[in-house]
Amino acid sequence: MRIARFSIDGNVSFGVVEGEAERPDSLVVHALAGHPFGPPQPTGETHRLADVRLLTPMLPSKIVAVGRNYAAHAAELGNAVPDVPLTFFKPSTAVIGPTESIAYPPFSADVQYEAELAVVIGRMCREVPAERVPEVVFGYTCANDVTARDVQQREGQWARAKGFDTSCPLGPWIETDLDPADLAVTCTVNGELRQAGRTSQMVRSVADLIVHISEAMTLLPGDIILTGTPSGVGPLNVGDEVAVSIEGIGTLANKVIKRG
Repeated sequence: MRIARFSIDGNVSFGVVEGEAERPDSLVVHALAGHPFGPPQPTGETHRLADVRLLTPMLPSKIVAVGRNYAAHAAELGNAVPDVPLTFFKPSTAVIGPTESIAYPPFSADVQYEAELAVVIGRMCREVPAERVPEVVFGYTCANDVTARDVQQREGQWARAKGFDTSCPLGPWIETDLDPADLAVTCTVNGELRQAGRTSQMVRSVADLIVHISEAMTLLPGDIILTGTPSGVGPLNVGDEVAVSIEGIGTLANKVIKRG
């Protein structure tokens, strides 16, 4: 099931998206009452997807991201794969949806894309054992862990480099019925392929990451875990359109603008 968050006539709702992704004109969204974490409660209201504005599919309390979880990406930046998952936070204010733009921050001269599978948590949980991980996962979406690479290297810690406003595009929706073990992850810039990897190349699986992260902190419904990026990261420039596609989910596309 594909769960979207959308706006129409000033009203914001969650909804179930149906239709063939290859035929955008066939896509419709059936509005839901309230949040989507329990059994779906359709309102009976249906819209063509083209007539609504897709928003970020979730407003998380926190985004826990994982660095260097693909060995080839670690190597391309001259880093070793860490002995334990390398985790960091992106603030909720970094999140944007598929219709919003990445605003190039004035304190950086090297902003880069990082295509990633994002995990959406579906229930409050802590110290989750591996065998119970499926119970706490609501679904999956596409993410772009936009990074000010020069700031990351210069400052040594990643708060500003990865946490600036608009640095966490998410979308276009959440796919709730998906096996994350071996999915194609790609990124294009202005239609040119820049990244092509598979989630089977991750050093640590989704289950491993949730076990590790939940040992330290309580995860809440709607929280996001970013699982790392394949090799091929590179620069973005004002005017570019960057698109992250993940097999079984869809495509998240955002334009890059100068911060006004």
